[in-house]
Amino acid sequence: MEVILLERVRNLGDLGEKVKVKNGFARNYLIPYGKATRATKEKIAEFEAHRKELEKKAAEALAVAQERAKAIDAIDVIIINANASDEGKLFGSIGIKEIADAITAKGTAVEKKEIDLPEGVFRSVGEYEVKIQLHSDVSTNIKLNIVAESSESA
Repeated sequence: MEVILLERVRNLGDLGEKVKVKNGFARNYLIPYGKATRATKEKIAEFEAHRKELEKKAAEALAVAQERAKAIDAIDVIIINANASDEGKLFGSIGIKEIADAITAKGTAVEKKEIDLPEGVFRSVGEYEVKIQLHSDVSTNIKLNIVAESSESA
């Protein structure tokens, strides 16, 4: 199925590009989330009429993401206290929700979908580097320090 991208989609294309994708990807993700529209003659003409407006909206979203990245870069380290054994294994895990809440508590709102944990959740104390993808063109890293709660009370 051919679609016209209404915004930049990572690993697919830029605003206004006509790309060929699998039917399910278009029907289940791109079209319902407003990232693309079917590439029919009517839709192409409609897109060209609104192109400037969409480009302006995309530029504003990029600027907002860059400002958020600067705010996140200003945060030195995120510290999360967690219950852990003497060996440093966590009772449970630290995942996307806990990281997003900790960054938001520091003053910069971050959504769960923006946090990238390719190796999964953290299950032991230590320092980690977490990638935050704020926009298809803007990403930043933040240091995460998971500390055992029992070590602070001693």
